[in-house]
Amino acid sequence: MVKYFLGQSVLRSSWDQVFAAFWQRYPNPYSKHVLTEDTVHREVTPDQKLLSRRLLTKTNRMPRWAERLFPANVAHSVYILEDSIVDPQNQTMTTFTWNINHARLMVVEERCVYCVNSDNSGWTEIRREAWVSSSLFGVSRAVQEFGLARFKSNVTKTMKGFEYILAKLQGEAPSKTLVETAKEAKEKAKETALAATEKAKDLASKAATKKQQQQQQFV
Repeated sequence: MVKYFLGQSVLRSSWDQVFAAFWQRYPNPYSKHVLTEDTVHREVTPDQKLLSRRLLTKTNRMPRWAERLFPANVAHSVYILEDSIVDPQNQTMTTFTWNINHARLMVVEERCVYCVNSDNSGWTEIRREAWVSSSLFGVSRAVQEFGLARFKSNVTKTMKGFEYILAKLQGEAPSKTLVETAKEAKEKAKETALAATEKAKDLASKAATKKQQQQQQFV
């Protein structure tokens, strides 16, 4: 049995902008699990379509229960092939991705179609499908459930990364990541605590001086 995912997302940028950002989306703050990307083939067809194949390397941390099933020296990186077909005339880009190692544990296949949004020609729509399968006897269902949950999590990161790169390409200030926001909040809290401490010391010093002056009046 295969787990199936179907989803649709919208980027508030034109198809041309998304197409340009697609090739520049790594690195970004949301793609720390992506280690390398290499173009291994590219050609323009007679009908002016751009065909590309890229090899991506990503981290592949297994859940603890799965680590017990594999030797400690099993590679924790996954190699992914990405084929893409770009049709500039019809403004569509279709991508196919699948992992080429750890296939016995799990195979994740994804198909995405990037096209102009039907409601707003200045936006881009992404139609996404994915198939998660496993051939591990006895635990295939658990592996597929885990794979589907991780895939959904990665989709969220992918969209945030896309928005980040699009903002940079368009000269806008990218929205802060959660880590950056938390760091700023922590620094602000430190500054507030330090200011409060200094104010408390100042008040205590003034109170001590006032008390000393009062005592001297009664001497």
